[in-house]
Amino acid sequence: MQLPNLERLFINRYQTVTVTAYCVLVALPSLIFPHPIALLPLAVIPLGLLFILRKPFVVCLIFILFSFFRLHEVFPQLDPLKIPLLTALASYFVLAWHIFLTEKVKVYWRHEHTIFARFFGWVVLGIAFSSYPPAAFGAFTSVYMKIGIMVLAISWMMTEHWHFKLVHFMIICSGLAVGAVTLYNNANGIGMVEETRVTIPGTSLGDPNDLSLVLSFPMSYAVAYASTKGTGKFRTLLGLTGIIVFVSSIIATQSRGGLLATVAVFGIFGLRKIKSKLLLISIGSFALMILVAAAGISDRKSGGAAEDGIDESAMGRIHAWEAAFNMALRNPMTGVGLDLFLDNYWDYATHSRAEGKAHVTHSTWFQVMSESGFVGFGLFGFMIFTVFMSIRGSLKRLDQNKGTPEYDPHISAIAAGTYAGLVGFCVSGTFLSQGFLWPVYIITAISIAIANYTDNHFPREQDQ
Repeated sequence: MQLPNLERLFINRYQTVTVTAYCVLVALPSLIFPHPIALLPLAVIPLGLLFILRKPFVVCLIFILFSFFRLHEVFPQLDPLKIPLLTALASYFVLAWHIFLTEKVKVYWRHEHTIFARFFGWVVLGIAFSSYPPAAFGAFTSVYMKIGIMVLAISWMMTEHWHFKLVHFMIICSGLAVGAVTLYNNANGIGMVEETRVTIPGTSLGDPNDLSLVLSFPMSYAVAYASTKGTGKFRTLLGLTGIIVFVSSIIATQSRGGLLATVAVFGIFGLRKIKSKLLLISIGSFALMILVAAAGISDRKSGGAAEDGIDESAMGRIHAWEAAFNMALRNPMTGVGLDLFLDNYWDYATHSRAEGKAHVTHSTWFQVMSESGFVGFGLFGFMIFTVFMSIRGSLKRLDQNKGTPEYDPHISAIAAGTYAGLVGFCVSGTFLSQGFLWPVYIITAISIAIANYTDNHFPREQDQ
């Protein structure tokens, strides 16, 4: 009888300490700022804590959406709320809470995790051998470390059917918010660069090429909604609306990489519907010509019809790619270090300062090659290949259930959207420096989650 009494005493003391500490926290704001409004934030803390503990994946998803779409920058009214910081801290807290205490988050490890971990570990190792370790370490702690944690968090937390439906829906809605601002800016001449190319000024999407890449990702999910039967009329309508907004926005950026990504995304869905490859290639080529004409590429200040020979934009890329290759050639193992391409540009450039200015790599592949060496480039390429085969295998297995009671259109839709999104990234990423930013890693995490869900709910015949 003594043991239950001790347990009860411990629980009572724990509750007493918790309540006392909370009362002290409530009293402090009133002493510092004697106004009733100071009590409001603490009044909602218990409700907020209860929410993040009961819905940990939602908190994680909010952080991902704000990080990827930069919603707090697109809508500056949200910036004082510090949503990315708060949701990041909350995500780390609930992840640890449910892994070590409640054990509601089941940790698992797949082959895709191993391939990602190898590349991630190599990048971390390269910091010590970089040209300037403090700067490389700063880039790691500010962005890349969060990416590494969230890849694991998403893949481990995204396990239930409603998780996949929510991710699909929220990615499109967040993309529509960015697309709406893009079209508004284009209509009102806000944030225009080179006179004709729209951006969202004052944000990380101030470059039209980066903006087009961000928009191409939700576009793949919108096409998935519109082309997958069984998701419901509302989601089909949302997908069709998204296609119109995203394609129009990408056209307004006049990004050649964005237009190629658009054709690639639609091409992936075309492969699933059209049997004739020749017909598909013909349709894709014609569609690309229409998009180029609609975007007015020939009217661009750089890369337009007014420039003879190799235009300034293309020459800048060539110079950057030459510098990137030279960095990898002289540092074949680990490259120059994370986020240090520009700092080392003139040490490896083949042209003089009089012939041009320093450019970012304008290529995910050359960025990875220059900042992590040929070894890192190989590991990154193998990671992309592994994720590609993983999501392709999941989609193929889901398609085999069409026409059966086990078929799930919502899982098939997000798998198809992720598959097309990866292809779109590989195409547009050839002209953008996105090797160490969110897009490909979100795709990786979602692909792992889909593969795990598929294995658990649609096992292979030999596993049954």
